[in-house]
Amino acid sequence: MSAFNYVALDAEGREKQGLLEGDSARQVRQQLREQGLVPLNVNEASSRERKRGKGSALFARGISARDLALVTRQMATLESAGMPLEQNLKAVSQQNDRPRIRSMMLSIRSRVLEGYTLAHALGEYPHVFPEIFRATVAAGEHAGHLGPILDRLADYTESRQQSRQKIQMKMLYPVILLVTAIAIVVFLLGFVVPDVVKVFADTGQELPPLTVAMISASDFIQNHGLLVLFGLIVAFVGFRYALRGDAFRGWWHRFILHIPLVGRVSREANTARFASTLAILGASGVPLVEAIRISGQVVANEAIREAVVDAGKKVSEGASLHLALESSGYFPPMMLHMIASGEQSGELDDMLERTARNQERDLESMVETVVGLFEPFMLLGMGGIVMLIVMAILLPILNLNQLV
Repeated sequence: MSAFNYVALDAEGREKQGLLEGDSARQVRQQLREQGLVPLNVNEASSRERKRGKGSALFARGISARDLALVTRQMATLESAGMPLEQNLKAVSQQNDRPRIRSMMLSIRSRVLEGYTLAHALGEYPHVFPEIFRATVAAGEHAGHLGPILDRLADYTESRQQSRQKIQMKMLYPVILLVTAIAIVVFLLGFVVPDVVKVFADTGQELPPLTVAMISASDFIQNHGLLVLFGLIVAFVGFRYALRGDAFRGWWHRFILHIPLVGRVSREANTARFASTLAILGASGVPLVEAIRISGQVVANEAIREAVVDAGKKVSEGASLHLALESSGYFPPMMLHMIASGEQSGELDDMLERTARNQERDLESMVETVVGLFEPFMLLGMGGIVMLIVMAILLPILNLNQLV
């Protein structure tokens, strides 16, 4: 039995859309006719999603981390209550008010009814359920502990979302402050300074160098401001396009790691993501080499990802994890010491979870420090620019008073 999306007309000619389960599209059409509806279009939900997934990753539609965590938590609760998996998936679909998620869960249920494992059924939607999710579910099914594994996955998804939101909220105010400061300076130079300074230019007196410089900057913004803005947009688009190339992206990511403070933030964020992913995979029973490979895919920085791949190869050849990671030079010493301690004590999963929490706390503290330093420096810089503009306007007035 599969899930089908349908479009039909009711007795009054109004179009209705919905979801029905059936063995075939013909059976679903018959169900619609029995309900007094005229079927217009009936498509299997899973085939529709597969068509979406075959497009470029840019247009592949996933779901939000909040929705993914909610669905996972519901599945975990029902699984722990002893409900059979097919009934579990049907109940989760009925509890969700989003038609797309509902059809997706029913499609997964149909695959399970056909005899596939849950992990294999989730593979129909790779843009919704990432590899870490599927590998963890596969390990839970193999070990017979699917409920606790789903609970751990829900915790992982929620914590990742919360960490991302915290960092985004902390960076929001500095970004708004920077954009506002630039807009104020451009407004003053483009509209206020010309009208004020024009009065002194008409007097024929010799203007101070600061005023002359300010007039030149104002003229440049008036005459070439739109061209500069267009150039910046083109440069940004070109930069994003260049990042699609492996060579340029690798160079840029390595360059980021060498920028003071920015490189440290990037390194902390990526290593924390790697440690937390490796911890949940290891605790779920995924083999270490496979867990390292999957964890490397969640690392955003290309240079660190390559280091993780090399570490996985060394571990597969018999090397210890902390030595394999240490050779790259990207992972913080505290993290390496904790991993080494976990390897020696046989509690690697627990140590990975601890180091992931430490890394996330260090990252939040670092972001708070950067934001705390950025705000006063931005206010000082903005005040300095405004002071220069005011002095450029006042100096001609003072000179004029001296002449009088």
